Amino acid sequence: MIQWDQIHGATTHFPIALLLFSTGCDLCAVAFWKIAFTRELRLASFYSLAIAAVSSFGAVLSGIMITKGDVWGQGTLGWHHRFVWPAFALIVGLAIWRLLVRERSSRVGLSCYLALMLIASGTIAAAGYWGGELILGGG
Repeated sequence: MIQWDQIHGATTHFPIALLLFSTGCDLCAVAFWKIAFTRELRLASFYSLAIAAVSSFGAVLSGIMITKGDVWGQGTLGWHHRFVWPAFALIVGLAIWRLLVRERSSRVGLSCYLALMLIASGTIAAAGYWGGELILGGG
């Protein structure tokens, strides 16, 4: 029998860490735009976001299997899901946008992208918090 809770615990950390790393790289690239290292920061951000998006599917699938298809939940699980679904949509959407646009983004486009990356980082952090409450709080 597949231990979905163990798979979920193992797969959730990749999208969380990679999204936060990607956001940090993007913010540093914007803050230090005159430094030659900026291109490498944007490249690291791109690949970490892409891997975060791909790995998030495993985390979501294993989470659905744990809850036996309850995609909304109640109580602590409900709070976890209220943050997971927007985070998942943002991660995948931003990765697709980044794949299509690459470095051809306008100033406004880049600003919107960075704002959405910050929102995605906040929602994934909140989802991780509530996921931890499920485990540690016995929820």
